[in-house]
Amino acid sequence: MSKSILRGSLRTVALTLALLGLAALAGCVAASDSSSPYSPRTEAARDPLKAQALTLEAADLLSKGEPGTSREAQLSNAETLLRQALAADLYHGPAHNNLGAVYLKQQKLYEAAGEFEWARKLMPGHPDPRMNLALTLERAGRTDEAISTYRTALEVYPDHIPTYQALTRLQLRKNKPDEQTRPMLRAVALQGETRPWRDWAQKMLALHGHAMQ
Repeated sequence: MSKSILRGSLRTVALTLALLGLAALAGCVAASDSSSPYSPRTEAARDPLKAQALTLEAADLLSKGEPGTSREAQLSNAETLLRQALAADLYHGPAHNNLGAVYLKQQKLYEAAGEFEWARKLMPGHPDPRMNLALTLERAGRTDEAISTYRTALEVYPDHIPTYQALTRLQLRKNKPDEQTRPMLRAVALQGETRPWRDWAQKMLALHGHAMQ
């Protein structure tokens, strides 16, 4: 079920957000941000179409793979493409989000969190960077922060089933259910992304439903 949680290499994310207003994006993160590993370009030198193409190429690589290539090599190749995308346009949110997904797969939690923070600022209405950041915090053992960050994904996209799945799983695993856990589980039981998620939610309702009245 964990594969369905991570939102990083989705081609649709890159396609949907590639044409966001560039001026608005530039205001989200200061070009002089010393925490950035990238060299920002001037407005005239930015190439958002190149960034989009490279991001889509990396997304295809991550989703389809390369015959005869190891998983580690595929992640490394995707990282190279995404870094090239960000060299073309530092403010391409999907590239940051997908690079964060690569880092998370490589267990580079600090680097992943940084990329998801960039993506969150550049994609303010999209839940995936927020959910991915929450997953990173969860893997780092920062449960309360992860729960809080999952909820921010629901603030921008109420009833987001992937976030329901991730959040309820964490709440039950850490024995931290609240008044929203049961309704979220019901939604997952009916609308979960896959049959295993729906079956899991039904099982959790049967086992723990009485404790979440």
